[in-house]
Parts: sequence; C-alpha cells; structure tokens
Amino acid sequence: MTNPVVWAIMDLDGRGQSRAHVAIMLRTAGGIIVLAVALGILYLALRGPSSGGRVASSAVGPTLSGGLAGAGSSSSPSMAAPSTGGAASPATTHPARSSSHASPLGPAAQSYADGRDGTVRVAVYDLTTGQEWSLGSGTAQDEASIVKVDILETLLSQRPAGLTADDQSLATAMIEDSDNDAATSLWDLVGGSTGIGAFNSQAGLTQTTPSPCVVCSGFPWPGWGLTTTTAADQITLLRRLVEPGGPLTASERKYALSLMENVTQDQQWGVSSGVPAGVTVALKDGWLPLDAANDNWQINSIGWVDGGGRDYLLAMLSTGNPSEQYGIDTLNSLGSMVWQGLGQ
Repeated sequence: MTNPVVWAIMDLDGRGQSRAHVAIMLRTAGGIIVLAVALGILYLALRGPSSGGRVASSAVGPTLSGGLAGAGSSSSPSMAAPSTGGAASPATTHPARSSSHASPLGPAAQSYADGRDGTVRVAVYDLTTGQEWSLGSGTAQDEASIVKVDILETLLSQRPAGLTADDQSLATAMIEDSDNDAATSLWDLVGGSTGIGAFNSQAGLTQTTPSPCVVCSGFPWPGWGLTTTTAADQITLLRRLVEPGGPLTASERKYALSLMENVTQDQQWGVSSGVPAGVTVALKDGWLPLDAANDNWQINSIGWVDGGGRDYLLAMLSTGNPSEQYGIDTLNSLGSMVWQGLGQ
C-alpha cells in the first residue's frame, strides 16, 4: 500500500521526484530524519522570499481636467504665456488592446444624419482598441477655424528650440480665443500654404489642401479658412498630438493639448457634447458662413476625449447648414451619440 505521506510530498513538490525513491528513503535507516529535512526544504521552496509587505500599484495617465474647447470668433489676444502645469499629458503608450466596440456611428447616427440638411462627414478613432469608424461621404470640406490646429502643429514643428514669448501669445489667442488676427499672423509666420503643406506631408495628411490665399477675391473672411480637408485627415492630425513617434515631441504635444483644453466657455460644443465633467476634452471648433446670405454654413468640430472609460478622437465636418446654430445642433447630437456609443 502506498504511503500517504509520500503522496503528499509528490503533490506539493511537483519536481519529478519518484514515489519509489521517496519510499526507499523511508525504509532506510534514519529515513524519518531524511523525510523531515526534505519536508523543511520543500516548505521553504514553496513559501518563497518574503516581500515584507503589500506591493503598491500605480497607473500613470492624463490628468482629468474637464477642459473644453471652441470655434471661430475673433477677440483681443491674451498676452499671457500659457501655463501647462495642470494640463493633461498626451499618453505615450496606450493600454493593451481590449475587446472591440460596436460602431458608435451605427444605424441611429446614420438615420439622424440622413434627416438633416447639408452634408456631414464624421470619423472616430478609438485609442484603446485601434478601431476607426466613419459616417458620410463626399468631397473634402472647408476647414474654417479648425485649421488653427494645423497652424499650431506646423509652428511647433518649426521651433525645435521652443516658442518665443510672441509665438506663445499668438498661439494662445488663436486656440483659446480663436482669434483670427493671431491665426493670420501665425499662418504667415510658418510660410502660409507652403509651410502648412510641408508639415501635412510629414504628418501623413493626404486629403488636405491649404488655401492659396489669405485675402481671397469675393470672400470677406480670412482665406486660410478655405483650406479643405476630410474627417479622416483630421483624425490623422489629432493622432500627431496624442501618440508618440510623429513630428512633434512629447512637450510640444502636451503644450498644444493644453491650449485646446482651455478655450473660452462659449465655444464648448461639438466633440464635448454629452461628455460629463471630470473628463478631459481637448478640441477646436470652427464655423464659417460660405455665402453672403448666411444660409450656407460650414460647421466643424475636432478633438480628443479621455476619461469615463473612453479614450477616442473625433472629427466632424458639416456643410450646407441653413444657419450656424443648425449646424452646431447637428454636431452636438452626433458628438453625444459617439460618447454614449463608446460607453456600451
């Protein structure tokens, strides 16, 4: 009959020592002493080294500031240099890919867009799963004030030693206040359409065409707003702000996002719609009347949302809106659908 003590040794040990060998040990003189020593060694091996206490774990990620962003109005530039101490840092890595989400641009979003006047193009990129979805089709649309993000990224790429105080003042006014005069100054400073085009090629934008004029015949607004783009290209541009490995350094990305998180209160719509307080939103909106009758509006919103179990980029372009508010309402509804859809 097999000795039950020997079986216990083998069940705990698992190192391949045969039962026969242990049994022989028990039958030899002094076997009990040998067994006691073996049990002691086994206990120490299984117990392992003492850690001396519980190991603390930590997660490093963006600070949730709840900041929002804005669109295309003009106001006096703020001369204060931006503070980035409390701004959310762009993630340098993302969590391991999780299970896939259903499309937040499914039948409900499609039905809503189909029932609205004008043409809507939307793209969503989930930074956690790597999924990308789109809604709508058609040619590239005018950028309006969202081109200011492109101007800012181009400026940062041209200043490896950092922005001057004047650069910072203009950048703050352009993004946080959406000041058009500041945008024109920086557009000229980076080399206009040539400078913007060179950066876009480097950044991987393939469907964006910078406007060839700032003062355009028959158009009362700054011509850089007539730069054309697609929602997919705007997702690419946003990824250069939140992912490493592109043309911008970590500090440059953090700086740009800090401006996009701190725009004026009255410009908080579109990407931020439906997003609760405590979630980081870094965005830029734009609006532009395309005719003198003000019944054909370009309304756009692009940005990054991080928090509440979500981490995604969203770009929405809409043209042919009968009024400014009509277009804003359209993007607010779609932005809320995306937020809700990615939470399911």
